[in-house]
Amino acid sequence: MSETKAEVIKGVKIDKILVSVLQRRFKSITQEMSHAITRTTRSPILCEAKDFVTGLYDGAGKMLEQTENLPILSFSLGPVCEYIVSYFGDEIYPGDVIIHNDVFSLGNQNNDVAIYKPIFVNDKLVAWAACKGHQADIGGAVAGGYNPDATEVWQEALRIPPVKIYEKGKMRRDVWDMIFANIRLDIVRADITAQIGSCTLAERRMMDLIEKYGLEVYETHKEYLYNSTEAMMKAEIKTIPNGVYEGESTVYYDGKNVGSTYQIRVKITVEDENITFDFSKTDAQTPAFVNGTFTSSASAVMLTFLQMVNPDIPHNDGMPRPVKMIIPEGTIINAAFPAATTFGNHLCPQIADAIIRALAPSIPERVTAGWNHLLCGNVTGIDPRKGTPYVDILFLGMKGGSGGTHGFDGYDHIGMIDASGGVLAQDYEMFELQDPHLLIRHEYLSDSAGAGQWRGGLGVETEFAIKGENIKCVIFGDGDVEPAFGLYGGREGSLNRIEMRYPDGKVHVPRSKELVPDVPKGTIWFQHAGGGGGYGEPFLRPAEKVLADVKNGVVSVENARKHYGVVIDEKTGAVDDKATAELRKKR
Repeated sequence: MSETKAEVIKGVKIDKILVSVLQRRFKSITQEMSHAITRTTRSPILCEAKDFVTGLYDGAGKMLEQTENLPILSFSLGPVCEYIVSYFGDEIYPGDVIIHNDVFSLGNQNNDVAIYKPIFVNDKLVAWAACKGHQADIGGAVAGGYNPDATEVWQEALRIPPVKIYEKGKMRRDVWDMIFANIRLDIVRADITAQIGSCTLAERRMMDLIEKYGLEVYETHKEYLYNSTEAMMKAEIKTIPNGVYEGESTVYYDGKNVGSTYQIRVKITVEDENITFDFSKTDAQTPAFVNGTFTSSASAVMLTFLQMVNPDIPHNDGMPRPVKMIIPEGTIINAAFPAATTFGNHLCPQIADAIIRALAPSIPERVTAGWNHLLCGNVTGIDPRKGTPYVDILFLGMKGGSGGTHGFDGYDHIGMIDASGGVLAQDYEMFELQDPHLLIRHEYLSDSAGAGQWRGGLGVETEFAIKGENIKCVIFGDGDVEPAFGLYGGREGSLNRIEMRYPDGKVHVPRSKELVPDVPKGTIWFQHAGGGGGYGEPFLRPAEKVLADVKNGVVSVENARKHYGVVIDEKTGAVDDKATAELRKKR
């Protein structure tokens, strides 16, 4: 950017300090939206797991800023916002509220329902407030939205292309009733109302902001912010050596054909300040519900790449400009209409694995070892305490640990990868209040992390009793097949496992993508979530760190010796320096 263009846009002198102030104000508005949703929604998927994203977009639908509580939703709002602008054209009015979830008009997953509210100043469309959250139910053949038997979108959910539920400030009762007549749970109606409230809050804040600084200043400084962010991202890409890098990963079992596997392949081309992610050689879509959408896969690419660059880059339209993605329609990560795609968000780990493997040789100190792939249960049934239906994705113990990286161990049990993380991924009392479940145990799982100079993050062990009635459960994820991979001599993590221990003594170990239709009341749910992969040769880990892990129950005495070459005297609890030195010499 030339000096003249950098300082003046459309005749307006740019105040660089004001640019920073506006960027932070945009961010604070999206954070306030997030707080509002957390405190007003009722489903544990939203108010506890924070499975939602909030954002601001300019009049054309370009990203101004976002607060991404769940990273896979990070870039799921912007493409739809631009689509809505084109779809309605001149028929967008103050007071409109638009709802959308359709995966074949740039939605990412059927259950992820978005609300968009246009923001006008002096009859000019200047911005949009939007939020998207995973709803407890969205119609379709199976309560809760995960139907492993689905082969087409209509068997999964109610499709909602862009449609106004408010027009010019007046509710369209006919449209509202039509949508919620096809959704099982009243809680969804309440949660959508909360999302509308969040967008209304953002509308007020943006109108106050533009009134304070003026529309012309807002528009010109916004453009400067986009350009500055683009320059920041280009500078980050430039630090990656030019070249072509390839990586791949495996998707296990499509839900229909036992033993089936599919490959995700990426070719990454770095050319100075630009980077291209090309998935053209990825396998074709499956005949079942294990397919992704373009938007879910694009989000997976961006959130993975953002882990490798400056974390202070603002999240606006300038950030993805130097990033090109080629994700052909008809592949497993961009299935063609009318394919079933509910599993698509859960292909993010495999996309990330392929990208990490590709870029690891060129930027070894900026990648992580493999993260644990989830294995999870979506439980639906009746809460006998209230006589009402309930849904929970059981995010309490679903994710396990992240991979180690150069200089740092992985995160222990990342939960839903939101801001909270840690073992307390869901408040225990809320878990028992919102679900008819009795928590027995939830704790870090010793020896679950991959060994390394920097070890992987720990997984967890969870156990609770199901006290609900008419219980059905859908198991999804790939974490029971391949553990998180290690890098540069680091060891792999551990596998996931779910057991349903029935009252009659039988134990059912469900496979991934299985619908378990009749789970007896009193069943004990037992779950292991594995740890992340290790980074670097484990024998290079300082003995004092290994000893600390042993004392904290992270690593057993046996595995300290086996994987790290550290001999610990069980009587004194101290490192046997001589025996350790001799053992490590043998490696």
